[in-house]
Formats: sequence, C-alpha cells, structure tokens
Amino acid sequence: MGGEIENIPPVAPRRPYVEVRFGEEVADDYYWLRNKTDADVIRYLEAENEYTRRETATLQPLVQNLYSEMLGRLKQTDLSVPVRRGGYLYYSRTEEGKQYPIQCRRKGDMHAPEKVVLDQNALATGHTFLEVSSSVLSEDGNLVAYLVDFVGFRQYQLQVKDLRTGEVLADTAERVTFVEWAADNRTLFLTTEDETTKRSDRLYRHRLGTSDFDLLYHEQDELFEISLEKSRDRAYVFLHIASKDTTEVHFARSARPDDPFEVFLDRQKAHRYYVEHRLGLFYIRTNKDAKDFRVVTAPSDGNRTPESWQTFVEHRPGTLIEGVDLFRDFAVLVEKSDALNRLRFYRFAKGDWSSPAFSEPVYAAFPAETPDFNATEYRYSYQSFITPPSIFDYDPETGSSTLLKQQEVLGGYEPSHYESERLWATGTDGARIPISIVSKKGRARDGNSPLLLYGYGSYGIGIAAAFSLARLSLLDRGVSYAIAHIRGGDELGERWREDGMLMKKKNTFQDFIDSAEFLIRERWTSSDRLAIEGGSAGGLLMGVVANMRPDLFRAVHLAVPFVDVINTMLDATLPLTVGEYLEWGNPHEKPAYEYMKSYSPYDNLEKKAYPAMLVTTSLHDSQVMYWEPAKYVAKLRTLKTDVHPLLLKMKMEPSGHGGASGRYDRLRDAAFEFAWLLDQLGVHE
Repeated sequence: MGGEIENIPPVAPRRPYVEVRFGEEVADDYYWLRNKTDADVIRYLEAENEYTRRETATLQPLVQNLYSEMLGRLKQTDLSVPVRRGGYLYYSRTEEGKQYPIQCRRKGDMHAPEKVVLDQNALATGHTFLEVSSSVLSEDGNLVAYLVDFVGFRQYQLQVKDLRTGEVLADTAERVTFVEWAADNRTLFLTTEDETTKRSDRLYRHRLGTSDFDLLYHEQDELFEISLEKSRDRAYVFLHIASKDTTEVHFARSARPDDPFEVFLDRQKAHRYYVEHRLGLFYIRTNKDAKDFRVVTAPSDGNRTPESWQTFVEHRPGTLIEGVDLFRDFAVLVEKSDALNRLRFYRFAKGDWSSPAFSEPVYAAFPAETPDFNATEYRYSYQSFITPPSIFDYDPETGSSTLLKQQEVLGGYEPSHYESERLWATGTDGARIPISIVSKKGRARDGNSPLLLYGYGSYGIGIAAAFSLARLSLLDRGVSYAIAHIRGGDELGERWREDGMLMKKKNTFQDFIDSAEFLIRERWTSSDRLAIEGGSAGGLLMGVVANMRPDLFRAVHLAVPFVDVINTMLDATLPLTVGEYLEWGNPHEKPAYEYMKSYSPYDNLEKKAYPAMLVTTSLHDSQVMYWEPAKYVAKLRTLKTDVHPLLLKMKMEPSGHGGASGRYDRLRDAAFEFAWLLDQLGVHE
C-alpha cells in the first residue's frame, strides 16, 4: 500500500527522561510527548496521521463502499417513541443530512403543534463536536437545564432555556457535571468538577436570576466523586457520593430547597448502597450481607439504620440486582445473571412477580423512559445481535408486552439470515467464561473463517449483546463477531467483577486469551484469521494480550487505549487517577506497583514480532490522554521485528473518548476501522 514511493513510518525522537521508583531508575524516552504545547509533539502526531493516510490510501474505495452500505441501512429521517411528561409528549427526531437529534414536544397529543425543546444541530453551529450530557426539565415544564461540551474533554457548561420564549437565560456555570431542579421551578442543584483532576466534588444551589451559587457540600476525599439524582416521585433530590467500593447518600426534599442535605447513612468501607423513595418508604439497594445486592426498606420519617431495615427482595447469590425502579402500583428489578439482563415486576396490591419472556439465547434488555410515577405500564428496550432496537410497553397487570417501535433497517434486512449463540469457554483456572457470538447462517465451521473478538473486562461493566447497523457489513462478508465476557465485568455477578481487578487483574487478560483459544479449538476461526478489538480499559486488554500472545492474533484494534498504566497511575494530577486506585491499585505501594508494572503494555513491549495494529485516539480525550497511545506506538516502532502495519490515527480536531459526536462522522470512522480489519483478515470484496 502507499504507492510506488516507499512510505517510511515516522520516528519519534528520543529525549532522555529518568525517574527513580522504589530505588530503581526507570527511563522513558518518550515522556516528552505529554507536552501538547510543544510544536514537535503536534508535528509528530500529524506525521503519524499522514503515514496512516498513505498506508491506507488503497483502502479508500472499500471505506467508501462500507460507508455507503452503513448509511444505506440508516433511516435518516426518523422519530422516537413519544414519552409523556405532565401535559406534554416529548420525543426526538432526526432529519436527513443533519448530524444530531432535535428534541421536541407537543401539548396533549401528537396532533398538536410541535415545539422544539433543543435542536442540537443549531447548538453545534460553528463547532465540529457537540455533546449534550444531560437535559433536565423543570417540574412545570417551562424550563430546561442542559450541559454542553464543544471540545470532547467532557468539560460541560450549564445552560438554561425558557421554553415559553426560546430565550437562553444568563444563568450559567462552567465545569458542571450533574444538574437537578427543585420543585419550585427556580432553584437548581448542580455539581461541579475540580479544574485539575476533573473529579466531581462540589454541590451548589443556584436560584435563577441571581449571581449566587451557594456551596452546600465539598467532598474532600479524592477517592470519592459526587453526582445528583431525583427520585421518580419527585419528592427527593439525592446526592450520591461514591468511590469504587463505598457509597454514601445525602438527601433533601425537593419542595424545600433551602433545607440542608441530610446524610442517609454514614459511609462504611466496602458498603455500597443506593436509595429511592415511594409512598413514605425509602427503598435501599444494598450489598450489606449481600454481595450481589438485596433491597430493603426504611421509613422516610423514621429510623434508617440497618437494624430497622425490612427486606423487600432477598439476596440471591449469582443474580446481580443492578437497579430498582419504583412506581405507585409496581416495582421493577433490573437483574443480571449468566451474562443476560432480566426485568422482574412486582405488583404491590397482589404481592406477585412477573417477567417478560425473551426467546433469543443472547440479547440485551434495559429500562427505557417511564418518567411518570403513576404509570400503569413500563417502557423497556430490547435488542440482540440480530433483532434491531425495539421499544416495548409492559403491563404488569396482564403480563403482556406491546411493541411500540422497532428500528427500521433499510435495504431489505432479513434477521433469519443470521444466527447467534451463547458459548462457554473453560479458563486456565477452570472458570467458565461466557462468549456471545453472531454469524451469517451457512458459515463453515472449518477453522478458516474470519472472526472479530471484542473484550473489555473492567469497572464491573458488562458488555451487552447489542445490535449494530455497521456490524452487518462484517457479517455479510463472512466475518463472525464475538464478545468475550471476561472477568472484571459484572456478567456473572460481583464476584466476577472482583476476580478481575486489583491484584487479580491478570485474570481478565488470561480469560480473553482462553476465549480466543477456545474459538480456535472449536474451529470458529484460526489465529491467522482472528482480529481483536477493545477500547479504553479494553484497549489496555488489547495491549496486554498482544504482549502475552502475539502469535494468537492476526490484527488488533486498540481504541483510546489505556496502555501507559504505571506513568498514568503515578500522576495524581491526571483525571480519574486517584479514584482508580481502588480498581487497579495504588502504584505508590510497592506490591501494587510491581504487579501493575508486570502487565502494563507500554512497560512490557519487547523486541519481537507483533500482530498488525491500528491505534485510534483523540488529542482532546479527557479519560485516556492522547500521549498514552502516542508513546506506545513510538516505542513499539523501535522494537517490533515483523513487517505487519502499525498505524496511529489520532483525531486532531475536537472529539471525545467515544470519538466523533455526529452520527455521519461516527459511521465514517466505523467504515475506516472495518475496512482496515477486513483487509488484514484477507476479506477484500
């Protein structure tokens, strides 16, 4: 690739830099790449982008074909299912050619005139990136408070719009992370982040029309962050204070915004609890004496200590209670077991339980919007590798689900042409690892077929078997797609999470390798036709397994990868670092330092052959700083002994941890990444 003239990869200069750690001198010749204001840094990054552009020039027809396919499946002008809030129906719609959704409402019913709440396309005018992280309506529906970021650094500005006049008010604040309204429709509670570490740590009260922001709470412990949430019955505003293993909740009555927030229950190490409210009772989801959580109740005007708690839902080991939704007549449990989500409904009047039935072996089911506390039906979302996103209303009285809308896939999509399965690999230590896989029907199990294996395995985040319009372009070309539900996620409960963190983190990496070997052994693919992909902490996973077993994979896509573990975790001024000690360990303590150093991808690069690698990231990422992948690529270029491509593609324009913000831009990025993967797997049509 690259034409007749040889395309020489850029070489990052080495600038000596040495630190002493536990008596050992550690050299890092690429430390200088951290300085974004250094013109040499920008020149190097631009040179890498130019090298990637030239190396992939011959792929552009395939990129364009893939983009056209993906766009051809998308219903560009579309409408969401309306949601009732008070006297209005709220919905979002998209228009062909526009990158972002338009949020609207109609009074009474859908025959009434449309009023635009937020047109994100208008907000994005003059910007290449836009993220609206939150939009919250006042109780009377006259005002909307929303948070916007135009760079991708997740640094949000508060704006308030009067929906009666369309005016954006003068009330604003910087670095806002969460916002909620009090019941008086003029008082806002908001949390803000620290300027250096981006830790959400301060709670303020603000009355519209004033310049006052009253500080109500400041969380001093750097292991903890704060957030806001309102109870579904609108009676309380909850301040959540959370570290990776401990929580504390403060609460205030929404109707009494001048009252101080009250501590629900003092924090206790390793106790995680979350609070909701219904008809004079607090419902507490707690892991006290219940690793996978249980739900208990306490009176809202009485004793809230654990000794007074009454059991609502017992603990069932292996079934993780992820959430509880409360309504006047029913409650909804969001549960997970065997790497599948479930919804269970409880009728208070009858005292019985019911659940919607899902027939596919691999699927994803989650709560959708049901804002009305007095609702008689519950809205949920269902999808799978094969079934497009579908919105249902469930009636707890009849136990029936009603389909309201399924995402339309243009171009003659036929679900029966595909098949998905749940597989179970046996790990090196005997652990059973769930794998979700989807293929086009008729695909041969002869060990010669291409396969893309995805993994994450951190922070207790389970990866759902979701539908993807873009992924159909892989499946239709004979590429199977699989997710390895490895330890570090929560697919098999809290124990699964705990067995893949801190001093057990290497289980995550070994599980992924064991999953890959299982797929090869079962003749789903072979090592020379196996590509792997992961982003962020999943990018760390990619870097580690590429060091451990470079022979096992043909190609690796590392997206916004956390690959410079030691250097990042030693720098307490970086976003996320200190709070992450409870996930990865504190490298200022020698046992944790030695353990993390033993797997950190950047620190374990060696002079040997590596698979083909594509590294994608953003200059403005606030979660994994751009220099981690940049340093990784620069160092690996000096060590790799193979002739496989090593490409760095860095977005220099505003973009975030998740890449581009506009829907067309995201499709173009996916088309490029898929084209590269297909090329490496030998699929060129």
